[in-house]
Amino acid sequence: MGERKYLFGPVPSRRLGRSLGVDLTPYKTCSLDCIFCQLGRTTDKTLHRREYVPAEEVMAELKGWLEGGGQADYITLSGSGEPTLHSRFGEVLDFVRSHTTIPVALLTNGTLLTLPQVREAASLANVVKMSLSAWDQASYRWVNRPHQELGFAQLIEGETAFRARFKGDLWVEVFLVAAVNSAPADVSKISTLVREIRPHRVHLNTCVRPPAEGFAQPISKDQMTALCPLFDPPARVIAEFTTDGDSKVKANKDTILSMLKRRPCTAEQIARVFGMHPNEVSKYLGNLLGTRQIHAETENGAIYYRAVREEIEGVNNDYPNSWGKGRF
Repeated sequence: MGERKYLFGPVPSRRLGRSLGVDLTPYKTCSLDCIFCQLGRTTDKTLHRREYVPAEEVMAELKGWLEGGGQADYITLSGSGEPTLHSRFGEVLDFVRSHTTIPVALLTNGTLLTLPQVREAASLANVVKMSLSAWDQASYRWVNRPHQELGFAQLIEGETAFRARFKGDLWVEVFLVAAVNSAPADVSKISTLVREIRPHRVHLNTCVRPPAEGFAQPISKDQMTALCPLFDPPARVIAEFTTDGDSKVKANKDTILSMLKRRPCTAEQIARVFGMHPNEVSKYLGNLLGTRQIHAETENGAIYYRAVREEIEGVNNDYPNSWGKGRF
């Protein structure tokens, strides 16, 4: 099939293996402006639900990818913003469920689960990952910087109501930022709320990639591990992506560049997701660096490669400054 406008990857995911991303909103359309977001600051903070990108075109791309022998561990609604803002995201979920056995995941911040129609549509996913990184309205404002019409009590109400009807696998991600919401006493307050939601899994995450705000700093893996028993079920620290080296996903310079337009990756992550030898990865990265299509940044001792701004402009064609690394 031709150049993709709405699909990206499969990309390496720390919890979903090789995940084909489906991007339903332009960068960076979201109901929150989280200080830790790896996509950067929200440029369109909104609660307005509409068909941001044509659902028929999204489904046509998915159909072409599947008919072309596409393989992934999950097909994931995620990308450049909050997918439930798209008024037809449920139809996209239903399309995937009816056309492939590949499970479909929805990564959502949970803010729109107060709406019955959003809960109904989200229920079509095999896996739903919701977020909860605060414990009251004040911490919600500090950490997530929500749209002015959003309240923390309503967030909990919506997530709890969704859990009551959802038959699939429900995960909750708690994103911890040093000196903001990482104190054991505060994490205990979050864990109490998570216990009320009753997810199947709890994931602890922190700023392992460049965050929206420079003051948002990570906590150590040891610190996160010590906090895991506070949750029920006990939380898991999200490990870096690993997969077998015999991946059948075809990789070349263009597909690597396409991935890096969506999210920064290390050379090791690229090698693992495409089943490539590190020397081969180095060759492609050297070419892309030499032609100034990507650049390298060091974060927490690791080197991440990302597409330069001029390359990113082409993502989601019709949307200026489109820049999304995906939330995996």
